[in-house]
Amino acid sequence: MTGKQLPMASSDTKPAAKRRLPDWFRTSLPSGAQQAAFNSTKAAVKDNMLHTVCEEARCPNIHECWASGDATFMIAGQECTRGCRFCAVGTIKRPPPLDPEEPAHLAQAVASMNLRHAVITVVNRDDLPDSGADHYKQCIDAVAKTSPDVTLELLCSDLAGDHKALAHLLEQSPLSVFAHNVECVPRLDSTVRDARASFGQSLSILREAKRLRPDIITKSSLMVGVGETDEEIDEALGMLRDAGVDLVTIGQYLAPSKNHLAVDRFPKPERYDEWAQTAMDLGFSGVASGPLVRSSYKAGLLVRKTRDPDNDETMLGAYVRVAQPQTTEPTPLKTDEP
Repeated sequence: MTGKQLPMASSDTKPAAKRRLPDWFRTSLPSGAQQAAFNSTKAAVKDNMLHTVCEEARCPNIHECWASGDATFMIAGQECTRGCRFCAVGTIKRPPPLDPEEPAHLAQAVASMNLRHAVITVVNRDDLPDSGADHYKQCIDAVAKTSPDVTLELLCSDLAGDHKALAHLLEQSPLSVFAHNVECVPRLDSTVRDARASFGQSLSILREAKRLRPDIITKSSLMVGVGETDEEIDEALGMLRDAGVDLVTIGQYLAPSKNHLAVDRFPKPERYDEWAQTAMDLGFSGVASGPLVRSSYKAGLLVRKTRDPDNDETMLGAYVRVAQPQTTEPTPLKTDEP
């Protein structure tokens, strides 16, 4: 591991009070064949010296995802140049240089893991002129070359709002999904995110990605429990859809430590069902909404269900709604799965 984990960017971040999690957060650990699959995935990650957002972000769904053979890989370093107040990933002002061997290592790992869908996520690299876009492109291309049958999703940074870097990244890209998370409603940008990030800049990247590559599915995510109102979630969903975003996930924020932003509330699961319905009404091609949902949680499932409404896979702790099969463009929502 490289770099040194630094304190969060803001020294006045409100400490997270200890709160008992609601009963609906209880999950079970894998056993038998699922445990074996989880162990295999974990070994592949370690053997190829890779970082996963599953581990770095302390995702509560890591056992279920890895047991199903899915994993989200984090590239371009283990630490981020930004200090968002919700994130468990470490902050560093001057990260180590990019690893030129990372594309090959990543491709080897994906090829060895028998995956159907791989998510590649990144740390912000504000220290680089292109915010890391060319390196991201190399990693994606390497995986696609060795694992052509694996659908690929990139959970990208905002590239500092650089549309030229985005165009290079997406040019002839084999990606199935381009994802970028707005994280919170616009009013809370200064409370939740690094000062260099904003809802508007994120929307700009998502809108431009759809303009450049209308054949690629676009996706974003909202956290709940950071100070927003129900009405603001509805409004944010509308803005995402207006930007051409196809898929959206909505999930509960959990404070990684007492030094991070405190959890504001725990909406009941039924409220997530209502947000899923709102997303349907707005015209999203697919939505996963629930307390346990994370943007990369079983990401392949949402893509597969969007393309095949007869797909009977389930997502623990989430309301999933999908449209009819997606071809080159998203289609109106049609069916749902409670």
